Amino acid sequence: MPTRETHEPITVVIADDHRSFGEALEVALDQEDDLRVIEVVTDGQSAIDSASKEHPDIVLMDLQMPGVDGIEATRRIHDETAGTSVIILSGQTDDIALARAIQAGARGYLTKTEALDGLADAIRRAYRGEPLHTSTEVEESLKRLRHRRAHDGNLAQRIERLTPRELEILQRMANGDTPEKIAVDLSMSKHTLRTHTQNVLTKLAVHSKLDAIVAAIRYGKVHTVDVTPDDLEASETDELG
Repeated sequence: MPTRETHEPITVVIADDHRSFGEALEVALDQEDDLRVIEVVTDGQSAIDSASKEHPDIVLMDLQMPGVDGIEATRRIHDETAGTSVIILSGQTDDIALARAIQAGARGYLTKTEALDGLADAIRRAYRGEPLHTSTEVEESLKRLRHRRAHDGNLAQRIERLTPRELEILQRMANGDTPEKIAVDLSMSKHTLRTHTQNVLTKLAVHSKLDAIVAAIRYGKVHTVDVTPDDLEASETDELG
């Protein structure tokens, strides 16, 4: 466990792609007598460089940053800079992010909605080497992450089984085309279009056209255009069977 003279503050680097947020956090944390922010950076590589140069006790790391993302930056700091602990501080609330953060070597994961008192206390606990989460929380998050990765691997394989015609239909749906327009443009009956659509849902093991479109976009088989989520939701209610 680290040791420090009582008059020496815990040093902190803040890494957030929104400099205004990072600087506001710096002002708030500097009100704490035992904490001192030594730098605010706005991208993952700068966080890695700052940790290597300044050797802070704590890095507060956002997940979404340009260049090197927060998870990779955390992994690099954990592997390369002894004595520096990373706390992920993100606007995301997906608890699987906790598992990703822990696997990368982070001491813990907090949301940006954490009260300042809670964040300052978390920094102190991380500095003392104390866990920020219970073992049950971590294990449950790791289980969900393993399940997600297994599901993603299976889905990637299923996506590859879609035919060019099925992918074309998904692209038309993603474009916001109505079933009537898709059937006319592709010279098929509505019954045939319904059959193709059901085949897609069966192959991907998803429950809706929206789920199928999102999966195809995620794996680069369908490309997004200027269509809102409401447009896609509306397409779900159109008659396709």
